Amino acid sequence: MRDFDLTVIGGGAGGLNVASGAAQLGARVALIEKNKLGGDCLYYGCVPTKALIHSAKIALLIKRSKEYGLDETNISFDFKNVMNRMREVISKIGVHDDPKRFEKMGVQVFFGDGKFIDRHTFEFDGHKITSNKFVIATGSRAVAIPIKGLENIKYLTSESALELDYLPKSIIILGAGPIGLEFAQVFARFGSKVTVIEKMGQILPREDKEIADILESILKEEGIDTYTCVDVDQVKQNEGQKGIEVVAACSGQKKTFQADEFMIAIGRAPNLEGLNLEAARVRMEKRAIVVNMSMRTTARNIWACGDVTGQYLFTHVAEYQAGLVVANALIPFMKRKANYRVVPWVTYTDPELGRVGLTEDEARQRYKHVKVYRYDVKDLDRAVIDGEDRGMIKIVCTKKGEILGAHVLAPRGGEIVHEFVLAMQNNLGVKSITNTIHVYPTLAQAVRRTTNKYYAEKIFSGWIPKVTKKLIRIFG
Repeated sequence: MRDFDLTVIGGGAGGLNVASGAAQLGARVALIEKNKLGGDCLYYGCVPTKALIHSAKIALLIKRSKEYGLDETNISFDFKNVMNRMREVISKIGVHDDPKRFEKMGVQVFFGDGKFIDRHTFEFDGHKITSNKFVIATGSRAVAIPIKGLENIKYLTSESALELDYLPKSIIILGAGPIGLEFAQVFARFGSKVTVIEKMGQILPREDKEIADILESILKEEGIDTYTCVDVDQVKQNEGQKGIEVVAACSGQKKTFQADEFMIAIGRAPNLEGLNLEAARVRMEKRAIVVNMSMRTTARNIWACGDVTGQYLFTHVAEYQAGLVVANALIPFMKRKANYRVVPWVTYTDPELGRVGLTEDEARQRYKHVKVYRYDVKDLDRAVIDGEDRGMIKIVCTKKGEILGAHVLAPRGGEIVHEFVLAMQNNLGVKSITNTIHVYPTLAQAVRRTTNKYYAEKIFSGWIPKVTKKLIRIFG
């Protein structure tokens, strides 16, 4: 008999959910982690960055005290204390990922770096264990791109930036995706001079362009310089002084950027090096593990979930996939399949950008008749009350009111977007939202105000007003 029924490799969000779920089903479970439980999300991603974002928000509100009828206040802070508060948050949340908690569930936790010997054997730090089934959930890491001179400078990533103990006076961030923009706004609100450069033609290249352009203008109002369509040629240390010089091609011309620090935030890559996946007969494509819709790899007894699959690099998707893995790997005849039709995500700038479904351009490529409705956040009473009235809500629909995509650039946009998520998941059109009473005054009212525009177009334009006008005059 093999040592375990199921062995999980990787102690991040996906791996921990698989391990706890499998143990509760009564399986003999092993969990092998290279460093410490909690993964990227806890130590380098969601948790620490959102803690910094919140501190930066508080700093901005103090600076804006006069706008709220309060005396003008001069803010002072020690950046080390801000970073220490971030680490305290990590410690508090990290309690949920304490190895002892999982051991109490019946999970045997091991720490070490290892590799497959065959598809039923895994070796780590001189130890070998055998298992009927395996789950690979080793997560991802920040990556850089080949740039001339990069090997000669000390640059920051989204991980090393969290180890800073001082606030840079100026910083250049390469990459205008969610990670780059979140860090850009944090540094800018604390007082750094921030420049963001992006190779693609817009910030947040995966998002709806109209919405991304609005966010770009908001960031510029806060003093963040953004440059798109920029190719970096080389980076080098400034002569005789601390700082980095970035030489790039911008709009067909050479341009030089200078700052104290240079940060690369262009994306992530799965952690698969050294696992010897060939021995386990697990196939990779484009640096990610190939899985079917049941999350099974090309080896019949091995599954994978989270960033290693290269599909959606989000913690909430890793948790979703983990649930599929537990059911499919341990429950006989169970074949639950992944469904990515409705996958939401959020860029945690301020205002937040929550998104689910298709952009306007994507919808027009797939559908013949597309309707688009917009609602400006400045018209929402609660946003005006709170002094947070920047942004726009945009929904993309079919002619019959089926919601194809929703984009919420608004305060707490990541919370607001979930009403659209629920509607799309259950195939409820705009009518279901418009017919639902929303509390006044709330930010959530913006959702109904947006869907109301669909019916306003139908009812208050065309032939209907003419007919109703006559009927009203006839019948009073």
